[in-house]
Amino acid sequence: MLKTIIFIVVSYLIGSVSSASVICNKFYSTDIRKYGSGNPGSTNVLRVLGPKPAAMVFAADFAKGFVMVLLGKLVGGESLALLSAIAVVIGHDWSIFLGFKGGKGIATSFGAILVLTPKVALILFVIGVVVIALSRYVSLGSVTAAVLYPILVTAFDYPLNYIMTGLVLGLIAIYRHKENIKRLMAGKENKLVLKKR
Repeated sequence: MLKTIIFIVVSYLIGSVSSASVICNKFYSTDIRKYGSGNPGSTNVLRVLGPKPAAMVFAADFAKGFVMVLLGKLVGGESLALLSAIAVVIGHDWSIFLGFKGGKGIATSFGAILVLTPKVALILFVIGVVVIALSRYVSLGSVTAAVLYPILVTAFDYPLNYIMTGLVLGLIAIYRHKENIKRLMAGKENKLVLKKR
């Protein structure tokens, strides 16, 4: 029990390390929270600084989810892996190092679910990319994937604890995109425009 609690706390703390803040400050002398949407995530980095730093941030955020869930699986099996997935995403979205603010958790969630449900993760990746490519709305691709994740986990006949975890991760992602959803519905959401730098 103690091992489980410690690992969940560590997962939260690892999730709380803001890849966007670290990378943008260290390599680009930029506090990304003061530019664009102010969101410390790869999409805002893409808009403000361009593809290279955005790719670095996405990879680092992805790695947080992937590594911590994989370690959770090795240390404590499926149950700890599922709990670690939720903890690392919550850490990313509500970072203790950023005053309980953070990103929207899509890259970190993707890393986590690639370990938990690899087939579903790859399907969602393809769907998300297609939606973004057609609509030019990153948020729409993210929300679509968030809605579909628990549905696909259920359709692929995963156990109930996987379905519940999928539901929690999906709801977290939708909640973090609530302002984007409002703007999408009002036709005011910003489309993806690459910034060259």
